[in-house]
Amino acid sequence: MSDPRPHRETLFLEEAEIIGHEAWPGAQHVLRLQAPRCARDALPGSFVHLRCDPLLPMRRPLSIQRAEPRKGWIELLYRVVGAGTEVLARRAVGESLSVLGPIGRPFAPSAARDLPLLVGGGVGIPPMVFLADWLRQHRPESPPVVLMGSESPFPFQPEPSRIPVGGLGPEVNAAMPLLEGWGIPSRLASGVPRPGCHQGLVTELARQWLEDLDPRALARVEIFACGPHPMLAAVAALAREFGVPCQVSLEEFMACAVGGCAGCVVPVRTAEGLAMRRVCVDGPVFDAREVFEACSV
Repeated sequence: MSDPRPHRETLFLEEAEIIGHEAWPGAQHVLRLQAPRCARDALPGSFVHLRCDPLLPMRRPLSIQRAEPRKGWIELLYRVVGAGTEVLARRAVGESLSVLGPIGRPFAPSAARDLPLLVGGGVGIPPMVFLADWLRQHRPESPPVVLMGSESPFPFQPEPSRIPVGGLGPEVNAAMPLLEGWGIPSRLASGVPRPGCHQGLVTELARQWLEDLDPRALARVEIFACGPHPMLAAVAALAREFGVPCQVSLEEFMACAVGGCAGCVVPVRTAEGLAMRRVCVDGPVFDAREVFEACSV
């Protein structure tokens, strides 16, 4: 996956019809939109800026969970956390929403690293699903391992996995059915007891998996992560400890989402020193070392 083309050439504003809208426990919703131009150019890590209602001028940034360019739809996962998403949750199939996207710098898997580890937490799960889908279609010889954590109920019904994952005991066998159907191994973690889930942090699962690898296998690993900042910091620390590269997708509040307002800037370490970068268009995906070494200064 190469760097995106110049931003203005891949950014579209379209009225997208709601073709699916599922509610899940924990005030979570999976929204499917007919948005052919966005679906055509979306890449794992891309997001959209969505108008929840015509009466709400401020848009909401939502990560893309799946994109089907041939059928022209995209899928988003969101949680109701405020007035905008509360209104969005009431929108029905057949209605339309204004969508701006796809936005942002995507994940860029290395051709030299063919053992991807994907770690998603909470509403950071969607980019990991998208990346897993992209890898199975474009690099079937490099199947990922996907680890997901959530304190809320998962926005799907977990099922026991038939695909083994190294370093993890048989008691940790809960998986995402979609990934299981694709033949991609996944495992789940939660702070509350749930059947088949690791009770604890998803980064604990990541450590167990990494510790089970020999040096030759570790040299093939690349980590990709999206989720809350503390989780990303812990994943970045694991990557440093085990000496493997890591890309993270950051979550920030955004006003314009196209680089104009600079309201989503974060400090990033560059070859020239510390710099401020916009999460919306310079990211949301960054090298973990650039972000978290800068944060520790």
